[in-house]
Amino acid sequence: MLNLISFQSSALGSLGQLALLGGLGFSLAGLLLAFVGGVRADARVTEAARRATWAVFALISLGMLVLMVALLKDDFTVRYVAEHSMRASPTWIKITSLWGALEGSILLWAWLLSGFTFILSLTLRRDALRPWALGTMFVSLLFFVGVCATIASPFTPVATLLADGRGPNPALQNHWMMAVHPVLLYLGFVGLSVPFAYAVAALVTGRLSDHWVVVTRRWTLVAWTFLTAAIVAGGWWSYETLGWGGYWAWDPVENASFIPWLLTTAFLHSIQIQEKRGLMRSWNVWLIVLAYSSTVLGTFLNRSGIVQSVHAFAGGPVGPVFLGFLAFLLIVGIGLAAWRAPALRDEAEVPAPVSREGAFLAGNWLFLVFAFMVLLGTLFPTFVEAAQGRRDASVGPAFYNAFAIPLGLGLLLLMGVGPLLPWRRADGQGLLRALVPLLASGVGAALLGFVFGLRAPAVLLTLALAAYNLVGLGLLTARAARQAGGLGRTLQAQPRRYGAYTAHIGLVVLALGLAFSGAYRKDAQATLNLRAAAPTTLLHERLELTGLRQVDRGFGTSAVASVSIDGRPFETRLNTYTQAPGALFPGPGRALRPVWATRIWWSRVLTLKGSGPASA
Repeated sequence: MLNLISFQSSALGSLGQLALLGGLGFSLAGLLLAFVGGVRADARVTEAARRATWAVFALISLGMLVLMVALLKDDFTVRYVAEHSMRASPTWIKITSLWGALEGSILLWAWLLSGFTFILSLTLRRDALRPWALGTMFVSLLFFVGVCATIASPFTPVATLLADGRGPNPALQNHWMMAVHPVLLYLGFVGLSVPFAYAVAALVTGRLSDHWVVVTRRWTLVAWTFLTAAIVAGGWWSYETLGWGGYWAWDPVENASFIPWLLTTAFLHSIQIQEKRGLMRSWNVWLIVLAYSSTVLGTFLNRSGIVQSVHAFAGGPVGPVFLGFLAFLLIVGIGLAAWRAPALRDEAEVPAPVSREGAFLAGNWLFLVFAFMVLLGTLFPTFVEAAQGRRDASVGPAFYNAFAIPLGLGLLLLMGVGPLLPWRRADGQGLLRALVPLLASGVGAALLGFVFGLRAPAVLLTLALAAYNLVGLGLLTARAARQAGGLGRTLQAQPRRYGAYTAHIGLVVLALGLAFSGAYRKDAQATLNLRAAAPTTLLHERLELTGLRQVDRGFGTSAVASVSIDGRPFETRLNTYTQAPGALFPGPGRALRPVWATRIWWSRVLTLKGSGPASA
């Protein structure tokens, strides 16, 4: 019986590896078929390439399923399972362990990419872009599946069989967001591959009309939505888990998700100008090339070990490979754009500065400057280390806030007035008509905030711009409703417009949250005597330890402290995770990782920090 179980476990890993190798083979075959179909304009060869995407998706799905089964069955003959899972872990932790480490996360990326390619194969139009869009997707598939099947395979067998696994990283077990945030982020990253593929297809074929941006608009919106949700979820996770009372620290890997979001947001705005006025064609090509390349850059930063981050994986062999793929994407994208530069020239006249096009163009410049400055701050310590050998260089929040605040306020300013301006050119009277109600509402909101005790200039300015934007959206909605004969009719006739308005309202609310939490946040720390249970006053709140208990959770224990804060009960806990001997984490047989409960009241942030062993 023992031999049979061992044989089945070994076969499981072998099956997963064969599935990846099969996916790699079909990716290469699909790339060659797409290239031949494009060069010869042969619909039958292109159809064969399209069907190859189905085989790749099926095989990579099989690989994902095999790894999931190996994790759930505690198959420690598979090295990935042995190093990143353990018998005592709950089922949901075992499932999330699939993307909780390097090899599994790349497999998840490859699987999502194969899924997007499969969906694309079902929706592609039968036109000249078809084979080249498929071929570009196959290039990305060939890279990611190739990495999974070779240097970062999750199905490598173990050298020495362990009775139990080493267990997942304790930092990834403290919050259910581990099951949400990474998947959302990868969906956003992978989603940008489709508009990138269409851009490459348009450049290769020379069909640079508005067709490719119209086709990819929905794909881009889907990717942007996932990116937005991932960033918000990541902030929530940081707030709950890291224990520093914050949601954003300008961490290098946080920045790596923010840069594609900035570039994608700029792309979504500029494609409207190309659709409506035939302008900004070169902008759109450059933006989507940079946006997709920045997702690979973020993956490289996360997996190369060149940046210090709580999110980053340890350095390994994949770093140089990702850097090479990033260079390949940039060389191909920039080369094709330079080759087609004459065809990318705008046919219409240059937009006037005071016009809707001018506002969109100014917004794009702000987004680009924002992305460049974030990238500069992220890579600056790496440049210093490479040039001078120093490892102490760092870029803190002060650097980012110095440009993020004015750029963010500038974007809010343009976001409010831009849609109210006419196309082509606005005269002085038209500009005045658009600005007067917005400025009046902004000044009124700032004065009202001042009356109610707000004194921070950045908060008052953000409040003014929030009212300025909301009034502008209200005016736009009222104007459209009058023209359509009612609000219900215009909502039904133009869902795309009101989807954009909803996104703008969300950004206004987010800006208000950032302004208030940044300006009126207060931090303080206190050490409570667990034995004496003496009350402590912190930030004008009375803290008192009211109880301490030990909870056995099967895969570890929790020391739970009950705390009274001005009579209101709260809890904080210190988790202790059991792990197998010889694990990668410190400690004789167990890993101590504190979990902090953080609570926010109107203008105060209170962080209760646990320290020391669970038996304290």
